[in-house]
Amino acid sequence: MYVCICNGHSDRDIKKVAQSGLRTARDVYAQLGKPARCGRCLQMAEKLVQEVHESTSQSTVDTRV
Repeated sequence: MYVCICNGHSDRDIKKVAQSGLRTARDVYAQLGKPARCGRCLQMAEKLVQEVHESTSQSTVDTRV
């Protein structure tokens, strides 16, 4: 699904870049080459970035147990 209509960033794009270790939507957008414009998407983008890092930390915990 498209998260950022202004730049055409999808949830998949955002998650893929967030997996590289970036922690904020603005950093993810910069990596994608198109910074946030109107900003309406930033809340959803931040949520997606957070989900990526939560799932990454959960999988790390699960492998240690």
